[in-house]
Amino acid sequence: MNRSLAPELCAALKKLRLGPIIDTLPARIAMAEKDNVSFEDLLLVVLSDEIARRQSTAAFRRIQAAGLEPDMVTERWDATSKVHFDKRLYAELQSLRFVEARRNVLILGPVGVGKTFLACALGHLACLAAFHVLFIRADALLRRLRQSRLDNSRDGLMAELCSVDVLIIDDFALEPMSRDESRDMYQLFVERNARASTIVTSNRDTAEWLPVFDDMLLAQSAIDRFKNNAYDLVLDGESYRARLKPQVSSEGPLPAGKAVKTTKPTRSRSSR
Repeated sequence: MNRSLAPELCAALKKLRLGPIIDTLPARIAMAEKDNVSFEDLLLVVLSDEIARRQSTAAFRRIQAAGLEPDMVTERWDATSKVHFDKRLYAELQSLRFVEARRNVLILGPVGVGKTFLACALGHLACLAAFHVLFIRADALLRRLRQSRLDNSRDGLMAELCSVDVLIIDDFALEPMSRDESRDMYQLFVERNARASTIVTSNRDTAEWLPVFDDMLLAQSAIDRFKNNAYDLVLDGESYRARLKPQVSSEGPLPAGKAVKTTKPTRSRSSR
């Protein structure tokens, strides 16, 4: 039967910041009456609902703050694609034991095979597990560090980058770095080594990273630390980007005068 909650109860729930319970509580009470559930069990169910809701909300906020592409999640990876990689290794990475062990992940492969997608998917899983994640392209990272020198915020930015649980650097080693940029990346790799997990995607093998750095000695030290603490996931095969292209809807044209449902726009990032 339909049940309405007393205004006093609703006010008390809102005062305790439990307002969302109001929407589901009548149904839960009706279920408890029908199944003869004890008050203690009903209370547990209601509170469990609220805990799950808060966890989901917190995970959503972490994903937004991380800068992850919303659609690049494990469930949306097209298993029929002709992209080849070690599935057993990726399954191990999905367990997030590498995060707990503070190890790194290196995702290598040619342009367009889905390196960014798989890195983002790991980032989503880490957010769901309550880890602090940050996704950033290598060029954007270097720009932020360069700007931080101008406004004297570099130390604070570097501290933030070094403390995040999972830092995902996308498209690393595409272009040569200046002396300051080389020192920044050296510091980042060295200070994060064995303290937090770093995921790097690149079109170049680590042997090709050396000339990208301005200082060969810094390059060798940084790369050696990162590589020797990293899982290597190598991708090969056909381009995955074609599978991300928008497609014509199979539902046909909308009837005249019918509005199209819209969702909150998200910033798109192409798969690499």
